[in-house]
Amino acid sequence: MWRKLILALVVVPLGVVLIALAVVNRKSAVLILDPFGDTEPSLSLEAPFFLFLLGAFTIGLLVGGIASWFNQGKWRRTAREGLREARDWRRQADRLEKELGANDPASHSAQLPAD
Repeated sequence: MWRKLILALVVVPLGVVLIALAVVNRKSAVLILDPFGDTEPSLSLEAPFFLFLLGAFTIGLLVGGIASWFNQGKWRRTAREGLREARDWRRQADRLEKELGANDPASHSAQLPAD
């Protein structure tokens, strides 16, 4: 339910804005990658301007996602350690229940015939 709401309120308008930017910015632009080329740059790329806009948006999205992933590493590690500890406690509880069941005199007396 919440995903559909977020999709409708955030992703759809963002997509509309990006498509509108792509339609408006169709003219060719030159991206110069040579900071020292005065008259004729050796490293340049010519493409429609909206490709540069979408490329910058994509790079920003990727860098933000990677930074967020690295930032949340401590929480993932804590969750793994908690899961490992819970699994160990569960094994120990199961083992102790088996030992208790094997050593329980009440369970043995229930099996003995009554006089």
